[in-house]
Amino acid sequence: MVERVRAAAKELGYRPNAAGRQLRLQRTHLIEFAVADIGNPVYVEMLSAIHGVLAPHGYRIVVSSIGDEAASAIRVLASLDDGHVDGIIISPLRVDAEFIELLRAAPLPVVAIGRSLRDHGIETVSTDSASGIGLAVTHLVDVGCRSLAFLNGPTDTTPGEHRQRGYDAAVAVPGFAAHSFGTEVADAFTVAAGLEATHRLLDRAGSDGVALDAVVAANDLLAIGAVRAARERGLSVPDDLAVTGMDDTELGRMVQPALTSVSLGTTRRGQLAAELMLARLGDSPETPHLATVGPELMVRESSVRSEA
Repeated sequence: MVERVRAAAKELGYRPNAAGRQLRLQRTHLIEFAVADIGNPVYVEMLSAIHGVLAPHGYRIVVSSIGDEAASAIRVLASLDDGHVDGIIISPLRVDAEFIELLRAAPLPVVAIGRSLRDHGIETVSTDSASGIGLAVTHLVDVGCRSLAFLNGPTDTTPGEHRQRGYDAAVAVPGFAAHSFGTEVADAFTVAAGLEATHRLLDRAGSDGVALDAVVAANDLLAIGAVRAARERGLSVPDDLAVTGMDDTELGRMVQPALTSVSLGTTRRGQLAAELMLARLGDSPETPHLATVGPELMVRESSVRSEA
C-alpha cells in the first residue's frame, strides 16, 4: 500500500502542502533573526552560522531589521503571538526595562545575542567586548604608538557603552605608556559615520597640536572609515596612523591595508544561539553549555608599522 501511494503521488506530481503541515504540527519551522542593521557584515556572518545549525533540523530563517531603537525591537517582540514564527533570535543595540519585560513575557522561545540578560532569566549569548578593546590598546602601545584616540559609535547603545568602558579602563592603567586623546563619537556604527568622525578627530588633534598616531575603532566599519579619512588627509596607514577595528569581519580582512581587529567569535556566537533555540524548541537532546565568548586580537597590516 505504501508503494502504491508513493507511485500515485509521483505520477500526479504531488507535493506536501506546507500550510497544512504547519496546521497539523502547530509549527511553522521558521525562526526570526532580528538585528539592528542587516547590511552589517557581522550579522551576515552570524546569519550563516545560525543557518548552518538550524537548516539540518528543517528550520528556515526570516531576517528582519529592527534598527537601533529599542522601540523597534519592542514592536517585533509584541508581534510574537501572531504565530508566524516558532522563535526569535534577536540582537538589539539598545536594551531598556520595557524591552527586558517583553523578552521575559514572550510567548515563544527567545534567544538574545549581545548584552547578557541571564540575570533576568533570558537565554543570552554574550561576549566581552570591553576586554577586547583593552587588547587593541595594549597592542598599539606595544608596536610603538604613543598618542591614541578611541573612535566609538553611539554610547547609549550596548556595544558603545561596553567598548567605551573597555577603552577608559585600558588607558587608566597605572604606568600607561602613551597619551590618550580621548573619544570621538560617531553618529552610527557605519563606514560613513566613521569617515566623518575621524575627520573631526584629526581636526581636533591638529588644533590642539597633538601628534595623533593611532585610532582604536569600536567596530570594523568605523575603522574602515578611519582608514579612508587618513588617506584623504594624505596620511599613511599604519606608518602615520595605526588603526584597529573590532568584530574581525570578512570585509575588514579584504580592505587594504587589511584591518587588525578584535574577533568576538561571531560564528561561534551564532552557532550557540541556534543551539540554544533548538534546545528551547525541544529539538536538541540537551541544552548547550554557554559561556561568554572571549575576544581574540587578529593582527594585520593596519597596525604593524615598518619600524616595528
